[in-house]
Amino acid sequence: MSPLPPQVLSPLDGRYRSAVTELGEFLSEAGLNRARVQVEVEWLIYLTDHSMFGSSPLTDAQKASLRSLVTGFGQGEIDELAELEAVTRHDVKAVEYLVRRRLTSIGLDSIAELTHFACTSEDINNLSYALTVSDAVGTVWLPKLRAVVGALRVLAQEHRDAAMLSRTHGQPATPSTMGKELAVFVHRLTRIADQIEATEFLGKFSGATGTFAAHLVADPDADWPKISREFVESLGLDWNPLTTQIESHDWQAELYGRVSHANRVLHNLATDIWTYISLGYFRQIPQAGATGSSTMPHKINPIRFENAEANLELSSAVLDSLAATLVTSRLQRDLTDSSAQRNIGVGFGHSLLALDNIQRGLREIDLDRSALLADLDANWEILGEAIQTVIRAEVAAGRSQISDPYALLKDLTRGKRIGQAELAEFVETLDIGDASRQRLLALTPAGYIGLANELVDELG
Repeated sequence: MSPLPPQVLSPLDGRYRSAVTELGEFLSEAGLNRARVQVEVEWLIYLTDHSMFGSSPLTDAQKASLRSLVTGFGQGEIDELAELEAVTRHDVKAVEYLVRRRLTSIGLDSIAELTHFACTSEDINNLSYALTVSDAVGTVWLPKLRAVVGALRVLAQEHRDAAMLSRTHGQPATPSTMGKELAVFVHRLTRIADQIEATEFLGKFSGATGTFAAHLVADPDADWPKISREFVESLGLDWNPLTTQIESHDWQAELYGRVSHANRVLHNLATDIWTYISLGYFRQIPQAGATGSSTMPHKINPIRFENAEANLELSSAVLDSLAATLVTSRLQRDLTDSSAQRNIGVGFGHSLLALDNIQRGLREIDLDRSALLADLDANWEILGEAIQTVIRAEVAAGRSQISDPYALLKDLTRGKRIGQAELAEFVETLDIGDASRQRLLALTPAGYIGLANELVDELG
């Protein structure tokens, strides 16, 4: 057997590439290197803007030329960095050499020694990861989550009055509406999305062990903490003043924990929708040309939600591992975070793929209200809760002498199917006031939904 040509190992870069390709703009190796170039360039501009170490402010044209190294970063730079790293065996050093080469090509050799000035690799790396993760979350992942939430919100409003049998512990229970049940997910996911949007993306810029030691030797009179803070904040990040060689990654642990939390709520949504489909509450809309089963032509399988489940589990496995690993670094530095952080895109990629499947899946289902009503009509015994509660109210008000309302209804309904006629006959014999009796006689399973319809308004 002849060997295959080189193949990608991850399905995110193969089968599912089209669904996650936007993340590659930021969370790929190339995206990280572009951010590294950005940090190096902006540090050069900061130093020269403040005329440090005999430098002079660059002209607007010179700044534009420098920044074009970032905006024009492409395949040529990717290939050149690969060649440089093959020699340096150090990814950040390769970026420094690339920037130095470009300084020469645009006539700025005079500031070459300010490239990577007083920086440890982690000064560049931590800011670059903060920039790329912030961009990936803000421009790709979070908008996708909010799009899914928006689709759920529309369905919640559309089905707010669609009475359905609830199932607590999988057993028939007090009815709700499909809209209210979907609104629960909208509320949960919106809250988590807001927390994620408020994430602090922290950065440090303080040297080899976070002490500004080399900086202070180079210029004892400069206010290096102030300079560090100004530079980090100029990149749109939040400054971390107290670190070792690395930024402590607590913000990453917090963020990945919240994204993993969102994943698990989405997983709950996917399994619930799957179950509603299996109960016949949702019909699946046939897609032209699609095959549900290789042998059973009638089938439409809920693959969107099953695919989402698997990818949400994979995403949380990666993100939970990152959150646990990244908060620990031996003494002032070890390298475990370097290898771990290269998988950030994997964690977000599986989550984004799941969101894409859920979004598509929600467009491929249609509520069967007749199935909901039929299920309700087959379970009149669920009104036992309503009846015993009314009896208790009547006893408390002195209008009934019934001694144990709960036991009375338990004997009548537990483990039994009771129809409308049997319940009506039972209610007629109850020792309760006539107003309460008439209210119970008028009650149906489909009408026993409390404030489910109105609760959807809590979404705002």
